[in-house]
Formats: sequence, structure tokens, C-alpha cells
Amino acid sequence: MIFERCRICSIQGVTMWVLLSAVSSAFAAAGGDGTTQNTLPLREVLSTGGPVITSIVGLLGLLSILAVAFILYFFVVLRTSLVAPQRLQRDLRELIVAGTPLEKVRQRCEDQPCPLSAVGLSAMDYLHDVSDADPALLKDIMEGEGARQSESMQGQTHYLMDIAVVSPMVGLLGTVVGMLSAFRLIALDIALAKPVELAHGVSQALVTTAFGLIVGIPAMLFYAYFRRQSSKMVSYLESASTDILTALLSRRS
Repeated sequence: MIFERCRICSIQGVTMWVLLSAVSSAFAAAGGDGTTQNTLPLREVLSTGGPVITSIVGLLGLLSILAVAFILYFFVVLRTSLVAPQRLQRDLRELIVAGTPLEKVRQRCEDQPCPLSAVGLSAMDYLHDVSDADPALLKDIMEGEGARQSESMQGQTHYLMDIAVVSPMVGLLGTVVGMLSAFRLIALDIALAKPVELAHGVSQALVTTAFGLIVGIPAMLFYAYFRRQSSKMVSYLESASTDILTALLSRRS
């Protein structure tokens, strides 16, 4: 994965260097005439870019909206109070140690749905269905449910990484389209190729590349943050599950 990202960045860097070199050569050949009065505004570049450039910019806009939505969502759900609430952990431990019927312990888990309660419910179901429960099997059941809950939390954060990887690639697609538009004029007739028209295609290429990086870089940074945050939540969940398992085993003894 790291090698692929480095290769993508290298391709973009080489592409931008080639484009900038071509523009510099074109303006140098033209003697620099009209460089100040033929400036291409960003709005004009996007409006005259054609359906392909417009679609690419629209797709990048959609990816940015999705990235913001995921970021806000992860800020809300990746919290200890929603993964392994301390009050729920304390209540379950106290109910189990006090010898409360398992139905009431199960009801307490159902009253507050969360990953910790899911682990507790898996243990309650096993103890309810088996008269002579095996402690080792009980531990495996709770660990299995905990692993599923952990995968659910950590797997969701990969959506941000997908956006961070796809966005620069979409911008690179715009770069390729802009290059084709810019150098097509030279391919047809180099005598008719004007520096401003060449710069117009290059501007389209650089704008889409910049948009892709603007979306991808923050998405990758937030992915790294939420990946660490989800790992912390998994640690809290494991600690709370171990506490409940210890209470169940001490109750049986």
C-alpha cells in the first residue's frame, strides 16, 4: 500500500513537472505577450473544461462530502460512552457478583445497546442454553463476539482511507484529460497552438490534481487519527469484557 501511494505521488510529480515545463517553453517562445491580460480564472477553467472535467470535479466534491460525513460520524460513535460505558460495566459486574438472575443481567444489556452489551448478551445466551457451561468455551464465545464488534468499529474507518486513496487518482484522471486537451493543439498544428490555449488545458489538469489532493490529504490524516481512536476503543472493550468474564467465572465458583 505504501509503495502504491509513493508511485502515485511520483507519477503526479512527474506529470506536473512536464506540464509546467511545457507551459514555460510555450510562453518563452511567445515572448511573454499577454501573460497578465489572459489570466484564466478558476471559474472559467471549470466552466469551459467540458463534461469530463466537470464530472471529475463533481465526483471530487461528492467524495469531499462523504469524507466530512464520515469524519463527523466517527467523532460521534468512537467514544467510550458508546462503546464500553463504565456505568454499564459497573452495573453488569455488580449484578453478576450479587447473584442476580441472568434474565435481569440480560435485560440490563438490552436496555443499553452497545458493543459491550453485545459481548454480554453472547455470554448470557450461552449460559442460558447450557446447563453445565465450560469456562473455556464461554471465554471463546465472548472473545469471538468482541472480535466481531472490534472489526465493525475498525472496518468502518477504512472508508476514509478509501477516499484518501481514490481522490488523488480521480484528480490524476483530470490531469491526464487536461494534458490531452493541452497537447492536442500541438499535435494538430504546432503553428496554430497559442500559449494561452495550451495553458488553459494545463490549468484544468492542475486544478483537478489540486482538488484531489485537497480531498485526499485531510481524509488520510483523519483516517490515521480515527484508526488510533478505534484501537483505543477496542482496548477499552477488551478490558470491560475481561471484567465481566471474571465476574461470571467467580460467580460459578
